Amino acid sequence: MSSAHGARARARIEVTAAIKEEASRQLAAEGAAKLSLRAVARELGMASSAIYRYFPSRDDLLTDLIIDAYNSLGEAAEAVQHTATDPVRRWVTVCEAVRGWALAHPHEYALIYGSPVPGYTAPQTTVPPASRVGLVLIGIVRDAVKGRGVTFPPLAAELRPEAERLAADIAPDLPPQVAAALVAAWAQLFGLVGFELFGQFNRVVEDREPFFRHAVGQLARGVGLR
Repeated sequence: MSSAHGARARARIEVTAAIKEEASRQLAAEGAAKLSLRAVARELGMASSAIYRYFPSRDDLLTDLIIDAYNSLGEAAEAVQHTATDPVRRWVTVCEAVRGWALAHPHEYALIYGSPVPGYTAPQTTVPPASRVGLVLIGIVRDAVKGRGVTFPPLAAELRPEAERLAADIAPDLPPQVAAALVAAWAQLFGLVGFELFGQFNRVVEDREPFFRHAVGQLARGVGLR
């Protein structure tokens, strides 16, 4: 019985992987909005009714792909977070890993940071994977604060209530002005990557690698790293 159960479990893993691989291919070819369980089943030679035993709906399949993409990106950031000791260098290295992952996985990046998919609302299960890069950046700043490697950025009085709320939500041990600067830097990081990946830098920025390195270095200093 246990042997048969193990074989069924392995078969399910293999079929699930095949479904997600074909879905990823279709995402690359046609975009997330056109993803169809029936089309995936047809390409795999499955009965359309059979695929629903693995993914009850298109949204369930999309959610799995989104979680996979966030986790892959998070792993890329986490893998390099301790390869340097200088706080600014650590920050830049992680940001470069994010850019490198995006350039290597443009369709996955578009799925998680591109245009919203009509009719799809991401469930809470996507939040922890989506937070991984942000947590790495927070960790770099937290370590720098412990080592007195941070000069706290200024904070406008009108922003203090929101900054205090952000700090309570994402990093209660960090000053509010640092938390606000971190959220701004996080948004700007993905804006830089998205502009490059989606073509907004065409005919604007030609030598993109040093430009990116300089820009994210400025972001590091903006959150107070030195």
